[in-house]
Amino acid sequence: METPWVEKYRPKVLKDIVGNEETVDRLKVIAEAGNMPNLIIAGPPGTGKTTSILCLARALLGEDVYKEAVMETNASDDRGIEVVRNNIKMFSRKKVTLPPGRHKIVILDEVDSMTSAAQQALRRTMEMYANTTRFALACNTSEKIIEPIQSRCAVLRYTRLSDAQLLKRLLEICDQEMVPKVEEGLEAIIFTAQGDMRQAINNLQSTYAGFGMVNAENVFKVCDQPHPLLVQAIVAACIEGDIDKAYGGMQELWGMGYAPVDIITVFFRIVKQYDMPEYLTLEFVKEIGRTHIRVLDGVDSFMQLTGLLARLVNISRAAATTHS
Repeated sequence: METPWVEKYRPKVLKDIVGNEETVDRLKVIAEAGNMPNLIIAGPPGTGKTTSILCLARALLGEDVYKEAVMETNASDDRGIEVVRNNIKMFSRKKVTLPPGRHKIVILDEVDSMTSAAQQALRRTMEMYANTTRFALACNTSEKIIEPIQSRCAVLRYTRLSDAQLLKRLLEICDQEMVPKVEEGLEAIIFTAQGDMRQAINNLQSTYAGFGMVNAENVFKVCDQPHPLLVQAIVAACIEGDIDKAYGGMQELWGMGYAPVDIITVFFRIVKQYDMPEYLTLEFVKEIGRTHIRVLDGVDSFMQLTGLLARLVNISRAAATTHS
């Protein structure tokens, strides 16, 4: 069975990691010095948090010892206190022959979803085995990690990858796998991925596997997101103050069966990039944000979306009157 491209092209050494150069440089310094502190790596999904730690572990321990001396566990599967008491303690006690001055490494993914009691138990474990084991905690938001753990760790922050960084990596993979593509197809993948390398590579592989050709139409079929051009037309109608045209476009999108939350998300991205006066962009974003909250609260009817259009058209008309 073919390896998923996400795993096949996962970097093995720190210098191959894309983006977040300053943070990766700090990890390189740690790898050279050889003394790894406890770490918290915080940032959005698909930006290379876990991959960075695995690369650091390889650099510190070497490929031979790495398998024995690194424990990787996902805290969202095993949130409870038992996991800390049993699995992590057992591993911390385990005798492993390490290179001089090195430590065993526990990698905990999604620590922000661990229960408070489990985090308290983890804090105690980090203290008890400080001489033999180092902890690398990956999370989306460090605020959900209890203060005592935060104070014991160096915090590294990751940000979303830029479009150029995603594009460079996608082109490398396309060359390796000989994927037929057009520029619009790669742009569509970057649009749907929103700075998430994992999603970008998965979408590329899915589109290639499903259609054999990476173009915009195929990408949006695979990702099942409203086509940006359709949403763009609706936004343009709102700016012109043409409620009938905007309503017609929304009716078409709704008829295609897209979830309101997907429609709103694409709306937000389009408005953010749309070439219009800044005050109008800010007002539009404010309204889209309010509607997004209502949709997430469960009020996701067609009326909610058409109400948004009416408010956007009113904003445009009021702006036209004021600035004419």
